[in-house]
Amino acid sequence: MKITGYRSLATVHDWGRPIGDANGVLAGGLTDLPVLLLETDGGLTGVGLGQHADIERVFPAVENEDPRAVTALYDRMLASVFKSGHGGATFGAIAAVDMALWDLKAKMAGEPLWRTLGARDRVVPGYASALCMGLDDEQLAAEYGRWAQRGFTSAKIKGGRDIDADIRRLKLVEEILKANTSRPAMMLDVNETWSLKQAIRHISEIERQMDLTWIEEPLRRWDAEGHARISRAVKAAVATGENLTGLEQFAPLFEAGAVDVVQTGSVWGITHFLRVAAAAHAHNLPVSPVAFSANPVAHAAAATPNMLSIEVQSFDMPLGLTVDQVIEEGALVLGDSPGLGIEVDEAAIRANRLNGDWTKPEGPHVRPLRAGLRLAPERRA
Repeated sequence: MKITGYRSLATVHDWGRPIGDANGVLAGGLTDLPVLLLETDGGLTGVGLGQHADIERVFPAVENEDPRAVTALYDRMLASVFKSGHGGATFGAIAAVDMALWDLKAKMAGEPLWRTLGARDRVVPGYASALCMGLDDEQLAAEYGRWAQRGFTSAKIKGGRDIDADIRRLKLVEEILKANTSRPAMMLDVNETWSLKQAIRHISEIERQMDLTWIEEPLRRWDAEGHARISRAVKAAVATGENLTGLEQFAPLFEAGAVDVVQTGSVWGITHFLRVAAAAHAHNLPVSPVAFSANPVAHAAAATPNMLSIEVQSFDMPLGLTVDQVIEEGALVLGDSPGLGIEVDEAAIRANRLNGDWTKPEGPHVRPLRAGLRLAPERRA
């Protein structure tokens, strides 16, 4: 079987509520999701999710190749762009192709990807994460109440702008999850919006009032020395890495002792996750993939020995996608459908007239001008 072409679609994920973080909030809660369909001469189609604007640059590296050679083709794609670099949009395109290749490999074997990758158990432990910066306290409680009903015992909230509000909201969600455990695991994600000393002051204040499992992305993604200083100064684990594109970008964090929970962005693909997870395992560190629509990296997470917990953000799937997985008992439970278990209704997607707004200037993907430069809380909730 050979790879012969590709098709691109664009669907939307309707969250049904505001979503956002310390960088910004999307009140409409509607985001775009690009879908890549990798075609073969054998009648099978591979599904890859995520931004792939640079697909024309990387596709020649896999055209007419056997899709079962996934990791070799991944390196072939990297090699094809090495002069100009593989970061950003290019890495996203490589990731989408990589995801589709793994989907094809498992489909050719007639089994779910978690089986192909050697997992013994289809159940992937998770934690609740509602992208909740745009919710008031009442809405926050209602949202995490839904997660408690699904058996979750750990949760992450968004914060970083108002330490008093962060503590109040962490305690609020903690109390809700006590329906399932006496000591819920609570995490705070500030999405790179603090300075070093601000981070240490704020985390220390939280720890005077409650147990914090981890602090996520307290500083800019490349600041290995700063993350190491935070890790030494506080009890909470430092979690970071979701925005790093390539295994080599994790090396400074490992060398500096700057990361306690190694994160990878699910949007960066399956091979990237597997390689980072292996490197983390060599450093005796747990790995935790950051969420993405349809949770495709969960299959790889199921086969990873140092897997801690996967971020789960939504019970709903994007328009036109049916995914063979369920969320229950605080976990993702993967099904038996071949490949990633993602079915694409192309007619429904093509008929869609909605547009997401993930990259609007007020949204969480655009860094505010004063991020990391605030002396006092910007607002009080």
